[in-house]
Amino acid sequence: MKLRYVLPCAVALFGLGMADAQSVSTSSIPHLEKRGQATQLMVDGRPFLILAGELTNSASSSMEYMAPYWPKLAAANMNTILAAVTWELVEPEPGKFDFALVDGAIREARRNHLRLIFIWFGSWKNGESSYTPLWVKKNQKQYPLFLSESGQAITYLSVFKEANWKADANAFAAMMRHIREVDGEAHTVIMMQVENEVGCPGATRDYVPEAKAAFNAPVPRQLMDYMVKNKENLVQEFRQYWEAAGGKTSGTWAEVFGNQPMTNEIFMAWYYALYVDQVAKAGKAEYALPMFINVDLGPAIGGYSSGGALPIQLNVWQRGAPAIDIIAPDIYLPNFAEWCAWYDRSGNPLWIPETRGDTANAFYAIGNHAAMGISPFGIERQADAATPLAEAYGLLAQAAPEILEAQAKGAIKAVSLNAQHPTETVKLGNYSFAFSMGRMRGPAPAAGGNAQASASYAIVISTGPDDYTILGSGVQATFNGPGPSPAAVAKLEEGAYVDGRWVPGRRLNGDDIMLNYDAPNKFIKNESGQGFRIASGAPKALHLQIYGY
Repeated sequence: MKLRYVLPCAVALFGLGMADAQSVSTSSIPHLEKRGQATQLMVDGRPFLILAGELTNSASSSMEYMAPYWPKLAAANMNTILAAVTWELVEPEPGKFDFALVDGAIREARRNHLRLIFIWFGSWKNGESSYTPLWVKKNQKQYPLFLSESGQAITYLSVFKEANWKADANAFAAMMRHIREVDGEAHTVIMMQVENEVGCPGATRDYVPEAKAAFNAPVPRQLMDYMVKNKENLVQEFRQYWEAAGGKTSGTWAEVFGNQPMTNEIFMAWYYALYVDQVAKAGKAEYALPMFINVDLGPAIGGYSSGGALPIQLNVWQRGAPAIDIIAPDIYLPNFAEWCAWYDRSGNPLWIPETRGDTANAFYAIGNHAAMGISPFGIERQADAATPLAEAYGLLAQAAPEILEAQAKGAIKAVSLNAQHPTETVKLGNYSFAFSMGRMRGPAPAAGGNAQASASYAIVISTGPDDYTILGSGVQATFNGPGPSPAAVAKLEEGAYVDGRWVPGRRLNGDDIMLNYDAPNKFIKNESGQGFRIASGAPKALHLQIYGY
């Protein structure tokens, strides 16, 4: 059963003129809150699990184009849509603003019981300044561009020019003021992404005169003092890089960090962070929604945009852009678990605004890293109620209150298994669970086929000393306890959540709980041989109670 929010009572909303407009919540605006061991997004006074999808870049520029997609997105069990808002359409002439597309997106989201996260394509999108208004693009004297080492102008706005960030910040602030006016009580818009994958693709650093002077000047005290004060808590890669250059507490960028390519990236990261912070601060002064940046990832120098918030630059961005609440990775690379770990540290909560529609990854991030949610890209092209992602979102929505509570308590784990990683043992509460890939329903997919059909993943939630909820697909697990006695199934039942309440289905026993009939060997391992299986396909929920004997 899908959990959706509904705005009660029919009243007009701030001049939007919606025939189906409804009254609005009077609770506090969406915000981040530390709840136990997790930082969570609070919406209308309750923690909110973001089950999202991001539209393609140009989709939200036309309400006519989007018209048939809104119902499909809702039917695919999403609760949030990420949609671009572009500077060129918001401010087509200096100081003249057009928020028709913003209003249209809010209206359609409400009609379909969806929340929104707007993506501000302002100064940069993937490093390029392609979404700036024409009046900015054509006036390079007033709004200067980035210069390469050879002196060639590149179509990136320079971070070292005050006029650039001031113009961007002015437009962003006007938009946030408008969102507050039309949505400040309804809370359809729950977060904001500031810019998109900032950095300078294909270049190392800017060579405008101000940039050259800054690079040859001392590292700003704002950053240097932070590094010295927080040395023991800096991310490992950054601290090691600094120490390898001598661990100096003052000096130019090259003196402090060494004359290496990464020093250019740290330098650019600092100044991109300062620029983005000015834009975010201006927006928050009007309407203080949570704000995040997304990060273009790459395994090696040259494979990403220099100056972006790569893991080594995490602390640089945190200090340089305090108005940014989350540094969020766009994870398309195969080592998904490693990227989650690299961004779930230094007080940075995990939220993944761009990725593939991989259900195993969604379960893994939410269960192992208390992720606020996940958002596959190009979602309108794949929105279908029958997709594996839609089925997974349906179950996650049902179990969201239990998941969010478990995140706060640190009572949740996850596994994601494949041919290269077919088993994993996790300890949670009083018991250890030995997971393996379960029996697959039907033949294995052919090479190059749908990998989602054979995905093996699970979330395990400890709901009491001997009680667990398991959500997953294509897995099986045995378990053992902390003492010398084996542990066995006291009760295992399928079920579903209805209005937040667990409703049991079949009680499982017999062949459905026996995974190992080899009595001598199982007792050597302190196991009963009992456990649970979840077939591949649409994920399902189990409630398990264990006893020792």
